[in-house]
Formats: sequence, structure tokens, C-alpha cells
Amino acid sequence: MGIASGSIKERRRARRRLSIRKRLSGTAERPRVSVYRSLKHIHCQVIDDDAARTLVAASSMDSDLRAQGVDGGTVEGAKAVGALIAKRCLEKDIKKVVLDRGGFLYHGRVKALADAAREGGLEF
Repeated sequence: MGIASGSIKERRRARRRLSIRKRLSGTAERPRVSVYRSLKHIHCQVIDDDAARTLVAASSMDSDLRAQGVDGGTVEGAKAVGALIAKRCLEKDIKKVVLDRGGFLYHGRVKALADAAREGGLEF
């Protein structure tokens, strides 16, 4: 998505996202936790930018969470995804990460996901 296309909200978010990504980068020692939220779901990836690889991923569409009846459009759903990403990271010995909120405000579902990941054992 380019900055010139889309609605004014999309353009503002794209500008914030680029501003954030200019300052952040995930390394093997401290990978980047990328968060994307849509109206119905929330997605999270742990990325090593040096190797250009996704190390761990979780979303509200995972079969584990779908079986529990988790709704990704709610704060409770975001908490469940945050706890799942923390669990999967600890299984791969990833403890320290950097949060990339993807241009979204640190509020609501994004904050709930980050707090749940912290409670699960990740260090931001």
C-alpha cells in the first residue's frame, strides 16, 4: 500500500507505519513483533529482519483459538493471541523482542495483545 492511495485514515496510518519502521528493526537477538489488526481479526508475527524470516506467528484465525471460540475483534481475543504468541516464542527460546504496532495506536486491542505477551514472559 502506497501512501498516496486509500482514504485519509489509511494514508495517515501508512505514514505512521513508515515512521515507526524507520526506527525499528528486528535482529536475531531481539526480533520484531509485528501487529496487524483488522475489524474482525488480529495478527501477530515475530520477525528477524536481518535474515528476512518469520520466526513465530499467531492470529485470531489459528485453529487453536478458533476451537476456543475466540473473537479477534475484541480485547479478549487480542489477549488470547498475545498469550499464544508469548507461549510460542518461549518454546523457541525467544524472550526479548521489539514491538512494531504497525501504525496503529497503542490502545485497545494492540495494547491488550502487548500486555498479554508481557504477562506470558516476553520482554519489550
